[in-house]
Amino acid sequence: MRTIDWAGDAVVILDQTVLPHEVRSLTLSDVDALADAIHRLAVRGAPALGAAGALGVLLAVRQAEAEGWDGPGLDAALDRLRRARPTAVNLAWGVDRVAARLPEGEAAVRAEALAVLDEDVAVNRAMGQRGADLIEALCGGPGGGLRLHTHCNAGGLAAVEVGTALEVVRALHARGHVERVYADETRPLLQGSRLTAWELDRMGADYRVVVDGAGPSLIARGLVDAVVVGSDRIAASGDVANKIGTYPLALAAARSGIPFVVVAPESTIDPATPDGAAIAIEDRDGDEVLAWAGHRVAPAGAEAVNPAFDVTPADLVTAIVTERRVVRPAAGERP
Repeated sequence: MRTIDWAGDAVVILDQTVLPHEVRSLTLSDVDALADAIHRLAVRGAPALGAAGALGVLLAVRQAEAEGWDGPGLDAALDRLRRARPTAVNLAWGVDRVAARLPEGEAAVRAEALAVLDEDVAVNRAMGQRGADLIEALCGGPGGGLRLHTHCNAGGLAAVEVGTALEVVRALHARGHVERVYADETRPLLQGSRLTAWELDRMGADYRVVVDGAGPSLIARGLVDAVVVGSDRIAASGDVANKIGTYPLALAAARSGIPFVVVAPESTIDPATPDGAAIAIEDRDGDEVLAWAGHRVAPAGAEAVNPAFDVTPADLVTAIVTERRVVRPAAGERP
């Protein structure tokens, strides 16, 4: 199934906030509804956000015509989309790629937006095979018994149809080379236990959900052969922004001498961001930490710090796999 698509005159998304207990689609017919869905993580994941940005331009063009917006009104709508998730560079990339076709009219905008969706599927399939080949090589060649660790969700739910890091896992599993996958629960919104576990279950892979704090210890105990994750922005230096909790896994992998592999499309690499220090880290509502399912779990006066992402320095990144190439930041290569 597609996580995000265009149907008739609206954007249709798979609502990730209700998984795994319910599979529900949302039809979004205006820019504000799409921006809200992005902000509250009904649609999330770097490639899926790129698609959302692309389709959002088409949605904005149709809404501008229906409601009589002028040029500044359309520009403001596109800016709202770009700013819905500040760390994820793919969102702005999708908006800007399709917005470049605005002078050619709605038909050109539609063609470009739909091309983004189709390209994402092909790109991610290519990354999956390249990443699988790389991990086999890094871990001593093809064979059974690979134990992989992943964080957050980088599967089909984070993309249009085919994932990034989890597509590498899928490719290895299809080859019969996966013994077990460890999936961090990914606090505070549990994208790992709700989404990644759901995808691994459908894949038929042997997996275990672990609390975030246990991940580095599993690596230290020798239970993991490689860590494979996605990314929301990769700086020119090779520093990588991903879901909060990724950095400790990279530290543990480096300490234990196992590969730490990032799988992301070329569109996630941002040459305009020189290094990790320049990446804007999204801070989300503290209630995501202080409450669960609408019930307060911390004292009434407690406050929370809730960064959505962290940055893994380039020297901890064994490899970045894209649809075109493999870059080895820890060896001094830059994307």
